[in-house]
Amino acid sequence: MRRFGLVGKSLQHSFSKQYFSEKFQALQLLDCIYDNFEFASVEEILPKLNDIKDLVGFNVTVPYKETILSKLDKVAEEARSIGAVNCVRRINGQYVGFNTDVYGFSQSIKPFLDNTHERALILGTGGASKAAAYVLKTLGVDVFFVSRDKSRSGADFNYDELSPVLMKSFLLIINCTPCGTFPNLEELPSLPMNGFTTQHLLYDMVYNPAQTALMKAAANGGATTINGWSMLQLQAEKSWEIWNTVFD
Repeated sequence: MRRFGLVGKSLQHSFSKQYFSEKFQALQLLDCIYDNFEFASVEEILPKLNDIKDLVGFNVTVPYKETILSKLDKVAEEARSIGAVNCVRRINGQYVGFNTDVYGFSQSIKPFLDNTHERALILGTGGASKAAAYVLKTLGVDVFFVSRDKSRSGADFNYDELSPVLMKSFLLIINCTPCGTFPNLEELPSLPMNGFTTQHLLYDMVYNPAQTALMKAAANGGATTINGWSMLQLQAEKSWEIWNTVFD
């Protein structure tokens, strides 16, 4: 048996188990299982996973994408540069961290970018936002972060500093927070919704629901909107590739 899974704190609404279970069924991979592994703290993760002898690898989601780095035996250079891991492969008893969010985000947003997207406003400062920032910087986009407490997080803006005028300077807005995720369907980040225009591109990493309250509000202003479903699929397939790569 080859076992895979998702590591996080609260996983009841995650699509990963369903996604991989359906993939294994479609490919008739009867020896593959994908489970959810919920942990109350990052310190519990590897000691408990050590007991699963047929574990090949696992994905990592909030709130452990950043804190798990220091627990791993090795971290790929790109993931270390980003400061976040969302994919781990167990190789010869050692845990090696990768970041496939970068691939998923990059491939899903590139078709929508043009030369007006010179500056991006990223909502959130966690692991997903770090992957998004890494991609955008490599594409020559200036990146600015928004947080509820910029003094604590190192963000550039608090939400209460945002205004419709400021939003005109950021035609690319990336939501890397879970705000609006099922079941909190009406939840909105504290953006001035009247600041969205036909020139804006909103990328919301939330994938459940397919159209979030934020996406609806942005679309009402004429903005182009993208959800996180494509990114989820792409990063999942990149994880699968890593788990099946032969390493020395």
